Amino acid sequence: MGQFLQFVFLGLSTGAIYSVLASSLVGIYAATGIINFAQGAIGLYSVYLVAALRTEGSLVLPIGTIALGSEDNPTSMELAIVLGVLSAVVWALLAHLLVFRPLRHAPVLAQVVASVGLMLFIQALVHLRFDTQNLFAESILPESTVDIAGAVVNVSDLILACVAIAISLTLWAYFRLTTLGVATRAGSEDELAARLSGYSPDRLAGIVWALTGAATGLIVILASFTIGLTETSYTFFVIPALAVALVGRLTSFGIACAAGLVLGAFQSVITWLTTKDWWPEWAQAGLGDALPFVIVVIALFLLGGRIPSRGSIGEVKMPAVRIPRIRLVPTLAVVGVVVVAILLTSGSWRFGVVTSVILSLIALSLVLLTGYLGQISLASMAFAGAAGFALSKLTADWDVPFPFSMLFAALIATALGVLVGVPALRIRGAQLAVVTLAAALAIQSFVFNNPAITSYEGNLIADPTIFGLDLGVRDGTNLVTVRFSLMVLIVVAIATLVVLRFMGGSTGRAFLAVRSNERAAASVGINVAATKLLGFALSAFLAGIGGCLIGYSRGQLSAGSFTVMIGLTLLAMTYVGGITSFAGAVIAGIIGPLGVGYVFLNQTLSLGEYYELFAAGSLLLMAVLNPVGVAGAMSELGERIRGHRHRRAPHPEAPGAAHNAQADTHV
Repeated sequence: MGQFLQFVFLGLSTGAIYSVLASSLVGIYAATGIINFAQGAIGLYSVYLVAALRTEGSLVLPIGTIALGSEDNPTSMELAIVLGVLSAVVWALLAHLLVFRPLRHAPVLAQVVASVGLMLFIQALVHLRFDTQNLFAESILPESTVDIAGAVVNVSDLILACVAIAISLTLWAYFRLTTLGVATRAGSEDELAARLSGYSPDRLAGIVWALTGAATGLIVILASFTIGLTETSYTFFVIPALAVALVGRLTSFGIACAAGLVLGAFQSVITWLTTKDWWPEWAQAGLGDALPFVIVVIALFLLGGRIPSRGSIGEVKMPAVRIPRIRLVPTLAVVGVVVVAILLTSGSWRFGVVTSVILSLIALSLVLLTGYLGQISLASMAFAGAAGFALSKLTADWDVPFPFSMLFAALIATALGVLVGVPALRIRGAQLAVVTLAAALAIQSFVFNNPAITSYEGNLIADPTIFGLDLGVRDGTNLVTVRFSLMVLIVVAIATLVVLRFMGGSTGRAFLAVRSNERAAASVGINVAATKLLGFALSAFLAGIGGCLIGYSRGQLSAGSFTVMIGLTLLAMTYVGGITSFAGAVIAGIIGPLGVGYVFLNQTLSLGEYYELFAAGSLLLMAVLNPVGVAGAMSELGERIRGHRHRRAPHPEAPGAAHNAQADTHV
């Protein structure tokens, strides 16, 4: 019993972070209606800032560094904590002023991708600006222990739990007992009424952003010695925090706080149970990380219909969709350009071309599901990885030949996609984004990083062959063979044409109807549930084919090939390219991770280390300034030019030509 309690208390440090992040998410949602996926990343910068101050005496800014001390005379702990908390406040206010305030009336998709982009941007900035390999957190809280019911408990863990409870009470008191807090809550119900009462929703939201930023910075700084410094852990702490915030319906600070502490303790107990002889081998790794996904799904299924929406002024619209038309000449031209690129390149450049072709297919899966059907998914790379690891088993262990191995593996990804898509029958928008991101993390931790399911020494993939022709990616010192490159092009071209045919037909029209208005779609006889599941199935199948091709291009897979960060980066590039068009998927493939754009940035400009920062920054700019992406902007520009020419020079014999000319004169 003593050992059990000891692990329960050990989990309080992590649970305290969950609690404060969850309380912060509740506060931000009450003030703005936005689910901030970047809340953990805001704390990440604070943690490393304090570590740099205490190690080097350097105040590391996004641009430039201020020396406040040295390695022999570092900044005092008190000043370092204050500066760390202030940095979190500054990041939170910048997020409000530069990102989320301009998107207050934007579609949920733009808000979600902007939030994801901010998360990626801060993490990439931390990686660039801090010596993450050599910085360590110092102890701030007492290192003494106390005995409770036979369990040796760290005093620091108890203090962290108390701090989390105090922060939750403070936020509750602000919203319930202060005039500004009550006005913020009223504005969440009716923004126009708040404005008529003399309150600025922007200023009220700014106060909440500052408070939650300070709370996040403080708790992660205090817990950093216990948790340690890793770039991804603090960033993705937002997922369990979202899970427990949803348990409280994004309205209750008390439930969010208590649930966060309980989840942290429960994960710690699971870690203890995995050391037992009777614990199953397949559940040795990743089970604790999969818990938030289970909690999110259960909470949304039970409470999804009762999670309040924020009232706002104005009508929001999704980016316009262009129905794809398959035309012979443009299709042959695109294929011809890729063939020429394959033949004229070699080594890493040809690998970049092939990778761009593969990524365009995975990006097309996002265009299909998110751009056409309106279902926000952050798990595309998880589906690709599931197919890739399944392909390893099918080819290396069971000798299933190509192309059947690839089709079977993609079908496995399809089944997983349908499973993840089931919650979409009850929920949508940002809540669905939470589910899919939690699912992606669960799959990464419980499947990809689980030696009982995927072996780190194995995961070999046999080279594809057909009719005795070797289509393997390598031949001696040749990094990527022409045969393999053309095989990838043919597979992607066939899959793309089939999907474009679907998108341009009745299936695509049904998708657009569901995207526009689910009730209206149902009223005209469209089965909304079946359409949503079909969308998830097709999207996962495309991503699965892409994952198989990635597997063939590597020859041996690792979990690093399909991380959540890579998936989010590809989403960023797809949004930058244009989330509602096939051209956007092509652009995403070109500028996607390890694609041609990355090779150019890395080899020609020697700026590869800035790629993630470039990707995240581009996503933020597009989300705020140009939600239709590069492809949409180019298309709109072309239409304006054609329209201008048509108005300027109508055919002299065309009906109404004189009228048009007269109209032009008046303009």
